[in-house]
Amino acid sequence: MCRNIKTLFNFDPPATNDEVHDAALQFVRKLSGSTKPSKRNEHAFHHAVEAIAAAARELIDSLETTQHPRNREEEAAKAKARSALRFA
Repeated sequence: MCRNIKTLFNFDPPATNDEVHDAALQFVRKLSGSTKPSKRNEHAFHHAVEAIAAAARELIDSLETTQHPRNREEEAAKAKARSALRFA
């Protein structure tokens, strides 16, 4: 899976529509193998992004958990620490 797609469920504050759209865009880019579609494929590309974003939003909104919401800043700090160890 694409490294740029981050977990969006169970955060406080919840994932924004922009974050969901960005994850859908990364997913479609990965599947299509293209960061920018040709003019001929542009409509299909953008349609796929919107459809996947809608499905992802529906999924995130319908999931339930008993865990406390995660803090975005703490998760970002953990990811930065992992990256520092990996690329040190």
